[in-house]
Amino acid sequence: MVRLDKIVTKAGDGGKTRLATGEPVSKASARVEAYGAVDEANSAIGVARLHTTSDAILDPILDRIQNDLFDLGADLATPHAEDLKFEPLRIQASQTDRLEREVDQLNEKLTPLTSFILPGGTPAAAHLHLARAIARRAERAIVALSEDDNTVSAEAVKYMNRVSDLLFVAARYANDEGRADLLWNPGANR
Repeated sequence: MVRLDKIVTKAGDGGKTRLATGEPVSKASARVEAYGAVDEANSAIGVARLHTTSDAILDPILDRIQNDLFDLGADLATPHAEDLKFEPLRIQASQTDRLEREVDQLNEKLTPLTSFILPGGTPAAAHLHLARAIARRAERAIVALSEDDNTVSAEAVKYMNRVSDLLFVAARYANDEGRADLLWNPGANR
């Protein structure tokens, strides 16, 4: 599907890039910002996975999400149009449904929340919290794009929302199933 023979093409030196449709757009466009933020979230998950490789439950979930985030990037890089000459890769409801089941699977093992959680704890949890915050930014970028451009699927927005939900639960799971969570103590330092 993808073949990259040359990395340095100099085609983007003028501040433009091409969407999957071949259409040139500014690298500062909302669409490029959205799929760039998804890529950043994916990279943060990759860093978190440095600490989850031995977890037989969590690491395969994160592996699937990383692959799906490339699907999402392809989806966002291909505006919906009637005259496409190829079958675009789109996020499917089944991918979102799987995330929901995985959120429930991880969440059922966690201690109940008694306060908001401060990002941190174990190295895996700290990195997963960072990935969650980046995923929320990516979600906001996708929503902003969808408000200006009706070629973004509702499923893409929904999927990214579930990714950030899953990363929150995954961070708690990585914090000894919530027992090592750092809890917010409102007004503690007044």
